[in-house]
Amino acid sequence: MLIHEYQAKQLFRQYGIPVGNSKPAWTVEEAVAAAEELGSGYWSVKAQVHAGGRGKGGGIKLAHSVEEVRRHASKILGMNLVTHQTGPEGKLVRCLLIECAVDIEREFYLGIVIDRRTGRPVVMASAEGGMDIEEVAATKPEAILRESVDPAVGMRAYQGRKLAAGVGMPKEHVNGFAKIVTALYRLFDEQDASMVEINPLLITDKDKLHALDAKVNVDGSGLFRHPDVAAMRDVNEEDPIEVRAGEHGLSYVNLTGNIGCMVNGAGLAMSTMDIIKYYGGEPANFLDVGGSATTEAVTEAFKLILADERVEAVLVNIFGGIMKCDTIAAGIIEAVKEVDIKVPLVVRLEGTNVELGKQMLNDSGLALTTADSMADAAEKVVTATKTN
Repeated sequence: MLIHEYQAKQLFRQYGIPVGNSKPAWTVEEAVAAAEELGSGYWSVKAQVHAGGRGKGGGIKLAHSVEEVRRHASKILGMNLVTHQTGPEGKLVRCLLIECAVDIEREFYLGIVIDRRTGRPVVMASAEGGMDIEEVAATKPEAILRESVDPAVGMRAYQGRKLAAGVGMPKEHVNGFAKIVTALYRLFDEQDASMVEINPLLITDKDKLHALDAKVNVDGSGLFRHPDVAAMRDVNEEDPIEVRAGEHGLSYVNLTGNIGCMVNGAGLAMSTMDIIKYYGGEPANFLDVGGSATTEAVTEAFKLILADERVEAVLVNIFGGIMKCDTIAAGIIEAVKEVDIKVPLVVRLEGTNVELGKQMLNDSGLALTTADSMADAAEKVVTATKTN
């Protein structure tokens, strides 16, 4: 779960990471009042959306007077901010962060993610702060230094100092940088984060270390341990279909293709998407109805898939283990009758009572196609999108 910058900075303050004085605002008048309360005479007006590249998209402006804060806030609030991370559809700006601005001497990058190769957290640092780190990784990978962390031991001070030396941190800031690295790792570990990032981490004109930006992504599976962080969720920043799926206990991820996928089990979902692509198709979603696959769950799943206007065909790929295939078939039949699907539907069942389940589908009189294998199902559904 992503949180906004102003929320991430609240967490940073709890862990002693130096950030500027700031206040969130949801209206122009609140933005003006925040600037007056902060009283620096030099502010940043920053759009709060779950996306990077806000500055390039016009979502971050500097102001040297309260009246300038008002003008920037009036322009940014309610704008559809388009960045390289939002896609062409952009994101509606509903909130601002008014922050005391600082002058910059040097910029660095600092972040922590899980290294999938080792299964351990890896701390990344670079002297190329303030830039898109993905671009740096692609064009100058040697500019990003990495320190793997043993979770049983934690981040060690010497690792922070090693990174400081590697990015050319001035010697008077080496220990301060190492403390920030250690604090950032504590936040990452204790809050069950999947990613934390400071980009850029500054040396200001006052010769101080300062986290100008803050990004925190918390693992949704760990949110039950952090009700205070869970309360920071902003559903306005999420795909409305994914939010609706979560309310019904379904796992749904919106993709860019035209073939809707309904499966039970994450592994089967990944395999289903892979084989669709193998046969030349593009999955429109990842949708896992779970192990029970009740009629209600299947019905809601169909509604979610068909809410995407790009869907030109649907593939149902269900393995009947605890839930038998005849029970699943009955659920599919009832769901299809209720939802009234108008696109080609291919169903592949496997598992306990599979022959009975297939017979029930064939005898249902519904406009659906059964398949004997994953390959058969994928080939049929891809063909359906090309002939439909």
